[in-house]
Amino acid sequence: MEADPLAAAVVADAPAATLAGLPVPTQYLAAHLRAEDQDMFSGVDDKDVRKSIHVGPVPMPDLAPDEVLVAVLASGINHNTVWSAMFEPVPTFSFLRKFGRDGGWAARHDAPHHVIGSDASGVVVRAGAGVRRWRVGDRVVVSPVYVDDEDPAGHADGMMGPSQLAWGFETNFGGLAHYCVARAGQLLPKPAHLTWEEAASNPLCAGTAYRMLVSERGARMKQGDTVLIWGASGGLGAYAAQLVRSGGGIAVGVVGSEAKARAAKEFGCHVVIDRREIGIDGTVPEDPAVPGRRLGKLIRDAVGADPQIVFEHVGRATFGVSVYVAGRGGTVVTCGSTTGYQHEFDNRFLWMRLKRVIGSHGVNLAELNEMQRLLELGLLRPALSATYPLEETREAARLVQRSLHTGKVGVLGLAPRTGLGVSDPGKRRALMG
Repeated sequence: MEADPLAAAVVADAPAATLAGLPVPTQYLAAHLRAEDQDMFSGVDDKDVRKSIHVGPVPMPDLAPDEVLVAVLASGINHNTVWSAMFEPVPTFSFLRKFGRDGGWAARHDAPHHVIGSDASGVVVRAGAGVRRWRVGDRVVVSPVYVDDEDPAGHADGMMGPSQLAWGFETNFGGLAHYCVARAGQLLPKPAHLTWEEAASNPLCAGTAYRMLVSERGARMKQGDTVLIWGASGGLGAYAAQLVRSGGGIAVGVVGSEAKARAAKEFGCHVVIDRREIGIDGTVPEDPAVPGRRLGKLIRDAVGADPQIVFEHVGRATFGVSVYVAGRGGTVVTCGSTTGYQHEFDNRFLWMRLKRVIGSHGVNLAELNEMQRLLELGLLRPALSATYPLEETREAARLVQRSLHTGKVGVLGLAPRTGLGVSDPGKRRALMG
């Protein structure tokens, strides 16, 4: 690849005037997928994402008037990274083709390569002519939600706009790279007390958990609520446990091993249950009421009440149990289905016990800003457990694919090592010790 003096200047923390005067490279290093590979896992049981993720140079896209070019210091792995690299449930190139048919600037996204990644922290190095709030040199984090500000529905709630997209999943030029392209309406200031990798670990998972639990569009958790959290040691669960605890609720986590039980307690769970105790092994139970009764008894014995809220993202293997175990009038809030999308449950336990199921997706910018305020107050901490260099994105994604991680798995972009990016060390000492 060509030498990149702009990247070097970003790493050296050069002033904005210097960054603005340096040329943008014509290509950059990125973790990406290739359209030619999208059938590679046909008939294969182990869709090993290390085989489909490439780390190498890609062309630098042009910048639309409402966009910014961010030099990425750090990013992170999410489950949508894994889904992208498995080409499931459909290859993401179908999303890029659909978006590209909008024409204009959207056409850039329909390319034979897909730069993935839905989290990022970094420095703005270019701003389009229509960008007002952000300037070269600003330190930012990037929302995982790509919103069309000309869509009327999006002005009530960014997630409700029909043209809303998951950045780096349904769009190109995502965060697992040295540079990323984002709309100006995706940016928030980077918390000054966090490192680059810590700041990048929060937007997707912490934002999603905030919307699911706290937002008026989610379960509207209140003080004293018992909240059952499936996968309480993973990225979503780690933030859910913290939000429940800091919000005055009682966090009951379900995990799959002793090591993950320890992690869940560190993240804030009051009670942790090993799913093996209730007969959940990742497959769909023949009768969800059987593990549901076991789980309900363990929760009542521990906290004295059925859960008012069930935090669901596991999907097919647990959803029937979730509907069963939620207390009368309780809420099951779901944002995903890592074990399968087709859910089966006994509807009697939903309607006769007056329960609700809420679908939740992503996070709007106002909610993300509220989540970041909790970080700034020290009421929420990054759930980062491991960080890889960009060149090892394949291994980082494989770790998440096999569910061998706890919390969030970070990936360094331009940052040469972990621990960089803190501009307020005094605040860091006060909030994080």
